[in-house]
Amino acid sequence: MSTPESEADPTAVVVADAEGVVVGWTRAAQQLFGHRAPDVLGHGLGLLLAPDDARSPLRAGPEHWSGQRPEHWPEDWSGQRPEHWPEHWSGLQEIRRRDGSRLLAHVEGARLRALDGRASWLLTVRPVAGGGRPVLESLMSHTPVGMAIWDLGLRCVWLNDAARRLRVVFPHYEVGRALTDPLPGADTRTAVEAMRRVLADGVPQVDREARWTSPDRHVERTLSTSLFRLEGVDGRPLGVHSVAIDISDSRARDRLALLRAASVRVGSTLDVWKTAQELADLAVPALADYVTVDLAEQVLPDTVPLQRLAATATSVPVFRRAGVASIHQGVPESLWPRGQAVFVPPSSPFTAVLASGRAHFEPVLDTSPGTWLDQDPERARVIRATGMHTLIIVPLAARGEVLGIAVFVRTDNREPFTRDDLLLAEELGTRAALSLDNAWRYTRERNAALALQRDLLPRNLTGGGAVDLATRYLPADVHEGVGGDWFDAIPLGGGRVALVVGDVTGHGINAAATMGRLRTAVRTLAYVGLPPDELLAHLDALVVRLAEEDADAGGLPPDLTGATCLYVVYDPATRRCAMAAAGHPPPAIVTPDGAVTFPRPPTGTPIGLGLGDFRPLDLELRPGSLIALYTDGLIETREADIEAGIDRLAAALTAAVTAAPGLDDFCTSVISAMTGDRPPEDDIALLVARTRG
Repeated sequence: MSTPESEADPTAVVVADAEGVVVGWTRAAQQLFGHRAPDVLGHGLGLLLAPDDARSPLRAGPEHWSGQRPEHWPEDWSGQRPEHWPEHWSGLQEIRRRDGSRLLAHVEGARLRALDGRASWLLTVRPVAGGGRPVLESLMSHTPVGMAIWDLGLRCVWLNDAARRLRVVFPHYEVGRALTDPLPGADTRTAVEAMRRVLADGVPQVDREARWTSPDRHVERTLSTSLFRLEGVDGRPLGVHSVAIDISDSRARDRLALLRAASVRVGSTLDVWKTAQELADLAVPALADYVTVDLAEQVLPDTVPLQRLAATATSVPVFRRAGVASIHQGVPESLWPRGQAVFVPPSSPFTAVLASGRAHFEPVLDTSPGTWLDQDPERARVIRATGMHTLIIVPLAARGEVLGIAVFVRTDNREPFTRDDLLLAEELGTRAALSLDNAWRYTRERNAALALQRDLLPRNLTGGGAVDLATRYLPADVHEGVGGDWFDAIPLGGGRVALVVGDVTGHGINAAATMGRLRTAVRTLAYVGLPPDELLAHLDALVVRLAEEDADAGGLPPDLTGATCLYVVYDPATRRCAMAAAGHPPPAIVTPDGAVTFPRPPTGTPIGLGLGDFRPLDLELRPGSLIALYTDGLIETREADIEAGIDRLAAALTAAVTAAPGLDDFCTSVISAMTGDRPPEDDIALLVARTRG
């Protein structure tokens, strides 16, 4: 079996102390010399090196190279003692192998200093046979990768030419200089900590990106540094090997950074307009000098249909400008401000991209006569006036539908766009399109749910002769969409009135539709004259039965959409108030003198579970008392639970009684006190009734 070159010509590393005694041994050394670690450690270097070689840089005498640990240096030894060796040296040397053979090798020595101040020597031994040394030496010297070796005291003991060239921003790249040495403008605390960590645990640190600046602040470099621990065969650390790559001008790095930024900065909200502007802001000036994001009208809610706008002699309204950014103040490149309709010729790159879904790439923008610009003189004028010279148009497509286009242009930057720029623009467009599509679909469903909810909620509530009423409904601006909160007031026989507040689990159109069904069911059951606890029990059974019927029709398991509900009946003749709750927060009672209480009926299970265990609570109200029914969005936040919210609500009700005697102002005051300046985290429904005297 053949032996790999790395095994045939190993680079051995040997560590000797100040007396020339071997204290460190590697597997490569064992492979090269043939000695196992126990046979070498504690012995002199004479066991390994041939002292009579005239080419040896050590010129060691036979008294020392006896193979035994020397107690002192012989007086008549003609060679240099280790303490007199230079900081760094190298040369050819014959080595002695265990089988008695000799081999010509290149030996390189560098002084190491331990933390206790004692010196030792790092010797690297490479066989000359096979030409490995010259090739390796040339590679190490001329590689653009900066390499250095640091001893246990973090002092540089070796470095190559590439590392020396980085000295302008990292002055500690100098043989003999410790990383802890204070130098003007150099903060190496992070690097020191990293090296010490590598020395301590032996875990390499790879691709540590850091920005370094020269002391005069004129030169800045971004280095990607990796650190590896140098170890002896016994596992003891000998130092740290550092590898540094200058990535300051790496286009690939810049592109990856831009894509990483896109994943964070584009699509931060479910707002179509904001997402489009985020894309334009991100790409200027990183990719282009001028960027527009133009969207089809169906993507933008609440805008005038483009069909109603008159076309010009040469152009038609196709898009609406949703995002625009430029390196120039005032965006002189844009014919239309954000929010305005964008007119383009019917046969132009813009309409072609919209129709085909494929990008348009024009590294050198052709403005000569006979092009599509002949049909668009205003755009041609702006192109010439601002110096536009290179163009990319990418489709914003998601889920098989083109939502619009993104246009990238360079003016001051005289470099034309490249194919790599096109790929980057397409990737940015793809990521932005997904965010735009999510925002568009969310907005469309939210608007539909809001419209459905507005249609299903009562418009003209009346408390008859029993109570005066005021209501507030505040939808939350959350990603999940509109919730299923509802309220109602139902006149009953005998002058009584039923007050209802409920909250359907979930958000969106399904929650709003379920809310409408529950509101209708509650009204139907209320007209029958059922007391609160029985009404909730019938409602619970009805919801379960409807879910089972829907499941049987579709062949799917029943969708047991739950809901909480509070049902209150007030009789003005007796001033008695009966109530029952299905997993809902308790009502608030505010007496005419401002005292606030929260009577708590036995809380039953939410509607839709089919358990139907509800108990009533009956109490008497003074004339002029307020009954406040609400959903949990009023009192519950991420920072506090419901009980803390109830305490806050009590304070808000007390303050509102004094500040706002009218019911409408009372509701406004309560909502303002509970939500402050923040948008609500969940939908809020508030129904307030004042008993008449």
